[in-house]
Amino acid sequence: MDMTDGIPDNSLSTMSTSNEHRLGRVSDLVLDHVSKRYRVRRNAGGARNMGEHRLRAFRPRFDDFWALRDVSFDVKRGETLGIIGHNGAGKSTILKLLSRVTTPTSGVIRIEGRLSALIEVGSGFHPELTGRENIYLSGSILGMRRREIAGKLERIIEFAGVADFIDTPIKHYSSGMYVRLGFSIAAHLEPDILLLDEVLAVGDAGFQVKCLDRIHELHDQGRTIVFISHDLAAVERLCGRVILLHRGEVVASGPPREVITTYQEVGSRKASVDQRPLDLVLTHEAEITSVTCWAENGRAAATLRTGDAIKVRVEYIVHTPLPDAAIEVYFLAVVGGAYLPWCQLTTASAGRGGLSLTSGLGAVEFDVDPVTLLPGMYYLSVNITDNRPPRSNIDVQMQALTLRVDEGRPVRGDFYMPHRWKQLTHTAGGHQELPRR
Repeated sequence: MDMTDGIPDNSLSTMSTSNEHRLGRVSDLVLDHVSKRYRVRRNAGGARNMGEHRLRAFRPRFDDFWALRDVSFDVKRGETLGIIGHNGAGKSTILKLLSRVTTPTSGVIRIEGRLSALIEVGSGFHPELTGRENIYLSGSILGMRRREIAGKLERIIEFAGVADFIDTPIKHYSSGMYVRLGFSIAAHLEPDILLLDEVLAVGDAGFQVKCLDRIHELHDQGRTIVFISHDLAAVERLCGRVILLHRGEVVASGPPREVITTYQEVGSRKASVDQRPLDLVLTHEAEITSVTCWAENGRAAATLRTGDAIKVRVEYIVHTPLPDAAIEVYFLAVVGGAYLPWCQLTTASAGRGGLSLTSGLGAVEFDVDPVTLLPGMYYLSVNITDNRPPRSNIDVQMQALTLRVDEGRPVRGDFYMPHRWKQLTHTAGGHQELPRR
């Protein structure tokens, strides 16, 4: 399948005076009824004979695919706007439009001031040049003048933490050093508008904190920031307003927590078949019909706190009896733009037989007390497997449920460790427990 840019039907490079007056000059960035169409080449398969196939090859047919439909929003000067959405929502298309990689099919985009797109850190690096030389090269590509780069050189090096290797060719850098230097260069551009895409995933945890602090610093300086990410926890921390895209349209706009809740609702209704690995073979002897999370009060929960008790219920229907099966629930977190398993719930047990599934409807309920996850966004994927050799996948639902974990028990580290404590006082005979206050 070929996909090519559609020819702009009504693309305008500037906004008319009436539109400027209507939308206001206080906005640094405006999208006014923007749509983007791609022409998708239709497969020539299905021809009845070779002659017909050759004829179709000379007359290719195209279908219209609208990546964005009538999208309108503006970003006020000094505002930090988040844009979220599931895969295929149109986020990448907005990135390309704002970065001027492509043009809208219809509608108008207005950008006031200098825009820097922090999309792919380290782009433009030459492996044979040193870190110092690449700072000048990459800074020039990103629009910085040589005098400006020289004035910020020491800050860039210090921020990246590569001072000991700055005159070493970057082909010898580790991947972490590479991305830290790339982010540091771009983060010191100090543009009027900063476009961010999953950049908080670079480096280790300590460097991510530095990235977050730098973005807050740019916000305090009055920079306008657009943050497009799957990391909803970071979006909630950084952004004052969030827009939710779904199938190329804006379906919600408002305070971060409200829009993220809508995102969770959309995610729970979204079919997961499109997100399955292409090479995954399923037998479908049983099918997962629903995945839900319940709080202690018996109500369905999309939001919980660290330390809460919850139940995760997986409902299914069995078409063929399975004497030795397992049901597994994975909690996924977004790391570096990828969904990685954080922890697992499973019916499997070492040294014991598997789960016996009889024909008809059934359910498995997992009790989690307490939740040890840190605050953030998590996605639940569920699978049913047959433990009998050769082990096979029966059914899978990827990202079947979205959960937000808020602050609960005070935690420092990677997860909450359930514990109890008591205070003791020293006595002649040893230690004595003090009464609780």
